[in-house]
Amino acid sequence: MVRVTPILLLVFAVACGSDLPSEPTQIEPAQSLPAVTRVIDGDTVVVEGVGTVRLIGVDTPETVDPRRPVQYFGKEASEFTRQLAAGKRVRLEFDQDRMDRYGRTLAYVYLQPDNLLLNAEIIRQGYGFAYTRFPFRMMEQFRMFEQEARVAGRGLWAARQVGFHASHWASRQACFKDESSYHRCYPT
Repeated sequence: MVRVTPILLLVFAVACGSDLPSEPTQIEPAQSLPAVTRVIDGDTVVVEGVGTVRLIGVDTPETVDPRRPVQYFGKEASEFTRQLAAGKRVRLEFDQDRMDRYGRTLAYVYLQPDNLLLNAEIIRQGYGFAYTRFPFRMMEQFRMFEQEARVAGRGLWAARQVGFHASHWASRQACFKDESSYHRCYPT
């Protein structure tokens, strides 16, 4: 049996030519990152080369579900996302699951060049909720952002004065069918 020492391996690698890079690896420039080509609604975008991307951990009132009418504050949420993301280069990060049951990519979307986390900004500015039905790594941060938006009266929380204690979007949907439903849930 031949015994190989680490030094012999190093000599062999150098003699044969190594695949190790001789210079540090460069970080991809922003121009090579994909761009948001379309905003479907407040929590769903289309990214070039990826397809439809559902933002992890955020839920906004519906605007495009053919089975439901446009929900209260849905148009505002969609427009907010459009203003922030349309045409911007993005960096995507993934969590536990890469796809949802509808075949959409699930991702955290970082807007370039500032590396602003779109998912969090929607919640922070009050255009969406922390979607806690499924676990994700930023859940506690997103819950905190929602609480801060509610207390500050930002976005959809601006017109209400009472606390919001529902735990899931399913229990929130009735409040966003239309403006009168919203005001029944959140009297001013």
